[in-house]
Amino acid sequence: MSVAHVIADDAEALAVAAELAADFRKGAAERDTRRRLPHTELEQLSASGLLAVTVPARFGGADVRADTLAGIFRLLAAADASLAQIPQSHFVYINVLRRQGTDEQQEFFFGEVLAGKRFGNAQSEAGTQHVQDIRTRLARLPDGSYVLDGVKHYSTGALFAHWIPVLARTDDDTLHVAYVPRDAPGLTVVDDWDGMGQRTTASGTVRLESVPVPADRVVPHHLTFRGPQLHGAVAQLLHAAIDAGIASGALAEAVEFVRTKSRPWFESAAEGHATAAEDPLLIQRFGELAIRERAAEALLREAARAVDDARADLTDESAAEASIAVATAKVTAAEAAVEIASALFEVAGTRSALASLGLHRHWRDARTHTLHDPARWKVQHIGRYVLNGTKPPRHGLL
Repeated sequence: MSVAHVIADDAEALAVAAELAADFRKGAAERDTRRRLPHTELEQLSASGLLAVTVPARFGGADVRADTLAGIFRLLAAADASLAQIPQSHFVYINVLRRQGTDEQQEFFFGEVLAGKRFGNAQSEAGTQHVQDIRTRLARLPDGSYVLDGVKHYSTGALFAHWIPVLARTDDDTLHVAYVPRDAPGLTVVDDWDGMGQRTTASGTVRLESVPVPADRVVPHHLTFRGPQLHGAVAQLLHAAIDAGIASGALAEAVEFVRTKSRPWFESAAEGHATAAEDPLLIQRFGELAIRERAAEALLREAARAVDDARADLTDESAAEASIAVATAKVTAAEAAVEIASALFEVAGTRSALASLGLHRHWRDARTHTLHDPARWKVQHIGRYVLNGTKPPRHGLL
């Protein structure tokens, strides 16, 4: 892999993201149709320096604002939601190192990230009682090193990663993250993801059979939740940005299709409207959809600013405000993504449903991505906070 560019600041990060998104958009439908995994595109992403933009300045990174990071993900997701989803865990596990890594761990791993190396994810498990019932074990050996055993599912990014952070429990049942090389003995990544949407994320299975882990590759993640934290807020902010991006991308495709391909309904033509874009009923519907998209983007920016404010002065109160703001943005963006991606066909007409056009990928991506965690529980926590002042829980998913 060639040496990665080092991005200097927020403005450059957004400019680079916009340029890459324009390029990624060109092949998005073909990649989805053929399920062609984006190895080349991820190498471009690594070389661009975007994957290192949250590395702290003292280690040579741009340390961009949360507002900028959300903007990067929104731009990428508007072009290709699968491609945008792949590095979401990468940034989450950079944050784990920022919060709990030792100076030596930070120096090593941030150096890897600045060089263009990618983190994957081996977090979720299937067949357990619930999402936080983690059964993968990180057993300590007499020499102080560890060994990993378990099976992970929905491991987005693992197939493309240089390092795979693995969420596991140690002998005292506390949560740790082990950063394991992709080629470690006993580690197998299986490309068995067959979701209807986000088809090229390769969110398959990771099997861990007596995988050796040096002590200096393990981080005590459970300590993250013992005080005010933004772990969940940042992770969910990126999910919200992906949903907002899907909404934006779907609306842009609908606009282009109606302007250039749709025929006016015969009753509209009889009233003197020569093109579909002049149809007053379509104009009304596009206005409604644009409001939904703009609301999602505005709440995303507000949530990102709340995260930035909390990061500057982290207290129980500021962390709660950030989590609630992010939850609000996530619920709104998820609804907008599903609605607009579905309405694309309503406004564009029968021809838009042709499989060869690939427009259905927006709805499939939206419907699949918004299943990551239930919006109903976010609404519940928002209501508890507004009505009774109950701070959201520190479980990392809010």
